[in-house]
This record gives sequence, structure tokens and C-alpha cells, in this order.
Amino acid sequence: MSKAAPFEPVFMPVGVLTAALQELTPREKRDSDPDLAIEEWLDFASELSVDCIELSAAVHPDLADIPPEAMLDPVANTLDLRQPFDQNRANRVQAAVDSSGVYIADIAYFDNLLHDDPAIRREKQDFMLRVMDTAVLLGVPAVAGFVGRDQSKSMDQNLIEYEDSFVPLLQAAKDRGIVYRVEQCPMPGWTPSDNYHNNIGYTPAMWIALHRIAEKHGVGDQFRIHYDPSHSVLMGQDTRSMFQYLADEGYGFLVDGLHVKGQVIDSRGVSAWGYGGQTVQRGDWIDGEISSNPADLANAWLIQTALAEHELPGTARHDPLAYLQNRTVDWLDHQLALRELLEFDVAKTPLIVEHEYPAARVQDKDNLAPILAGSIAYTRYIDQAAAAMYALQHQVLPAQGIAVQGVGREAYRS
Repeated sequence: MSKAAPFEPVFMPVGVLTAALQELTPREKRDSDPDLAIEEWLDFASELSVDCIELSAAVHPDLADIPPEAMLDPVANTLDLRQPFDQNRANRVQAAVDSSGVYIADIAYFDNLLHDDPAIRREKQDFMLRVMDTAVLLGVPAVAGFVGRDQSKSMDQNLIEYEDSFVPLLQAAKDRGIVYRVEQCPMPGWTPSDNYHNNIGYTPAMWIALHRIAEKHGVGDQFRIHYDPSHSVLMGQDTRSMFQYLADEGYGFLVDGLHVKGQVIDSRGVSAWGYGGQTVQRGDWIDGEISSNPADLANAWLIQTALAEHELPGTARHDPLAYLQNRTVDWLDHQLALRELLEFDVAKTPLIVEHEYPAARVQDKDNLAPILAGSIAYTRYIDQAAAAMYALQHQVLPAQGIAVQGVGREAYRS
């Protein structure tokens, strides 16, 4: 009789992106004492019983080129870099990390690093370099962000821009001993133009193209993907098929970070506009010209929100038909596909809960805490269920020659 294999499920750590509560520390307090925001977020994360945080960095609202009222999801500068982040600041933050028991998984700065204005591009890239320097001082292994897009050029021309302008950032990451994780959001409402894919690192075939360019310059190990299934659903894709494609092409190693954020597709919106979203009469153009009112520019996001709404894991109803139609995230299969198809360290790769569900984006700590706590618990339990299934089906049963029942979800069939 075959020797029994032990049942040893491996669980993933769970964390939260600090942009979930942008003003946990009131701005009148944090502007004069910026690291207080990190300390208070680490304490809040400890109360939420997460293992880690993804630390949100952004240009201070007073200095940003895009005003907050023009954004779908205003960013949070939990990490404030108006003043240099030196060793004294690092020591203070590290003390807060140690006392809270919550580590920093990576530092995230999401911006257009291929901006068509050379001066603005330089400012954004310089800010990312400061984020990288902060990561080094804190012993954080990675930064996360976008690639972006030069709006004045075609996608093919943007590959040249990437090689000339973004690859040096990967070299900077290599020099510092860290990794750059690219999130794949297409950022369709980033501009009032007709461009939809405003972050060129938006899909697996493009990730491979970008990685090959990076590899040519000796920085392939610095280019990795921070995968977020909400963007896949927005583009009509599903996690299992995308991961299968990466595995088929020999790139199962590319995914190195994970946001757990969902998307719920409104079939009525798709019927009206298709997956390209609302393209006209949004309110960002007035009388044939781009509006000069920043608040109007937020209407460009109707290209997305006319057919989709972000989901905080656990807040959307269980909907098997929607899973098969790729109208929302099948979280259990998401966690199974990770284990079955990708090459990564399960026990060391955190699931970062990103909260962008509009109706629940309350900015009061006492009201938000139970919402986040419920989503974090859901994320952890779904992962534990997937871990148990994986251990049973791929380790325990095969060791004894016992067949796994059924067929299961298959790639390329949804």
C-alpha cells in the first residue's frame, strides 16, 4: 500500500493597502509629523489582524499634477516624501513595525511614469527613485506601481519609450537590490482622450514583451507583476486562463505580488457600451473641448464605471454564473489557480486587500474597521479553503493513488 503523505496546507499571508483609509491621521496632524500616519496605520492594521501592509506613497495633494477631484480613487500619501526619508525616519518607522507585529510588504506608488511631458515624467520618475530609496532603508524587498503610457505616441512607440525611459528605473531597482512590481490596471479613465490602455503593462502578452526588453538589458529579474484580478474582469479575462497562458509561455514566475480586489460587471452597461465603456457624452468634454474644470475630468472614468464597479472581497453575492461569464472574480478558483499554475513562494507572498468599493469607502475609522475586518477574514478563509483543497488533491490523494473527483474549472473555456 502506498505511503500516506501528510496533510500540510500552506496558507498565504494577508495584508491591506493603506489607501483604504486615506485620512486615518488627519492632515493637519500628519503634514507637520508625516511618519505619524505610518505609525497609526500600523496600529490600525494590527487591530485588523493582518500580517502586513502595502504602504501607499503619492505626491502630496498640494504638489500633484492631477487634482484629487479628477481621480476615480484618490491616492493616499501615507508615506510622505516631501522631506527626505533618512535613517532617523526609518528607525522611527521600524520601531512601529516591530511594536505592531505588522510588516511592510512593499511600497506602492501608482502614477504615469511615461508621461508625455518630459518635465512631468522626470518629476514622477524622481519620486519613484525616492520611494525605492525608502524601501531600501526599511528593508522592504519591492516597490509596486505602473509603467504608464506616453499619450502622444502609439503602443508600439511606447515600447521604445519603455526601453529608453523605464528600463533605467529597473536598473535603479537592481542597483538597490529590490524588485519593481507592475500592476496591470489599464487606467482607461486616466485621460479624456480615446485611449483605453493608458498603462502599457496591462495584460500577459504585454508583460512578456516588457520582460524580454528588460532581460535584454540585464534587469529581467527586477521586472515582476503585481496581479489584480479586478482589471482582468474589466477586460473580459479570467485569472485561471491568464495564469495558464503564462505557464504555457514559460513565464509562470512573473507574478510576484497580489492585490485582492474584485470587479462586478453590469451586463446592462455592457449591453449599452460594450467592454470599451462609455466613449461620449460623459461630461469631461464641453462643447467639443476638454473641460477646464478638474472635477469634470473625473467623468472620463465613465469609460469604466458605466459597466463595472470595484468589489471589496466578500461584499459581492455568490454568483456561479457570473464566475463562468467572467463578470466577477471566482475567489476560490483564483486561489487554486495561483497554486496550480504559478511559480512563487505561497507562504511568503501576501494577499493585499485593496479597498475601492465606492459605496463602502467610508473614511471614518470606526465605521470602516468592521467592513475591512470582514473582507480580510473572507480573504483569509477563502485562501485556507483553497490551500486545503490543493493539499488534498495534489499531495494527499495522489500519494495513495486515489483519483480526484470531477473536472473543475478549465482555462480558455469561460
